Amino acid sequence: MERISSHQFMVLGAAVLMGTTFLPIASMVTGVASRDGWMSVLPGFAVGIPYSLMVISLLEQYPQKNLLQISEILLGKWICKIIGIVYILITGYFGGLLLGQVGDIYQSSIMQLTPIGMFYLGGILLVFCLIRSGIEVFARFSEIIFPLIVIALVLNMGLSMPRIEQGEFLPILSEGIKPIIWGGLKVAPFAMEYILFIAGILTFLPTGKRELAQLKRGVWQAVFLVGFLNTLVVLIQILIFGPGETVSLVYGLLVLGKMVEISRTFAGVESLFLGAWFGVLVIKVSAFFFTVNWGLETVFNLKGLKWNLGVGVVFMGIAFKFKRGPVLVMEIGFVDNYLILPFASVWILTLWGISRWKKGAGIS
Repeated sequence: MERISSHQFMVLGAAVLMGTTFLPIASMVTGVASRDGWMSVLPGFAVGIPYSLMVISLLEQYPQKNLLQISEILLGKWICKIIGIVYILITGYFGGLLLGQVGDIYQSSIMQLTPIGMFYLGGILLVFCLIRSGIEVFARFSEIIFPLIVIALVLNMGLSMPRIEQGEFLPILSEGIKPIIWGGLKVAPFAMEYILFIAGILTFLPTGKRELAQLKRGVWQAVFLVGFLNTLVVLIQILIFGPGETVSLVYGLLVLGKMVEISRTFAGVESLFLGAWFGVLVIKVSAFFFTVNWGLETVFNLKGLKWNLGVGVVFMGIAFKFKRGPVLVMEIGFVDNYLILPFASVWILTLWGISRWKKGAGIS
């Protein structure tokens, strides 16, 4: 079986956690916490740390077992089947929505005359190639692409700094702590997406004592890196647009890209940023494509080329159903808040709690 290193786990996890979060996050948290929205980003992402450590502790207790196999041991065969089916449905539907977001972002920003189906087709072909190449190639691809994504984000924010309005920063905590807590709850589903992906790659991770410690450290690094970058993304948009306009901009970072000028000579360089960001969009869709395939193989023993093609067709169908920004973003938010967040949080917490109880009681 293929294995990925602890460093590849950290980078791949960070890329999946980053995903498309940097595009809608400013509008989401500012709508709840106004100009203090940037304070809710890192705590929201930090929710993923304890859950990730729970998953790794399950790996430590049940080496060479995937999370559905662990569920069968702890909860029984039929409950495991139900969990597996729900897992496949949620990750499959969400992956299709993310593919739709790829087309929406690129058609609405730089290629308005290109049929949206071409973006779906190009994206799913890249995803298909990555997944068929195996988890190790997928991880290496992330190691190459993720630094470029970080550089593109930092450049976009750095080149936008001359437009900052310092007065937009104050007052701090004008509405108290409560809005920040609600803002953190808006961000928490991003962390749960990361947890669902970890559940899918558990059997590909090293299980040595030293490697497990490195995996735990990698979780902290991935969460804080992505959380810090997204905090800057939200803060820069609030300081430039103000909280009112930030809420109304679904993809505010793309607007910032259009405003960037270099030495009053080069403008409209958002296409360069989008070229780099396309890589992380492909990684995020690939992650959920992988989880669906893993779920089908584990629950129903369905694997091979024809089932991979079937998953691709389903992704395309879901993407075509939600073509435009507002409807698509609302549907992604619904799946995040009402499906992924409760499912992942209850599933992992239940498994971890039962495993700890059995271990303490000496039950195998």
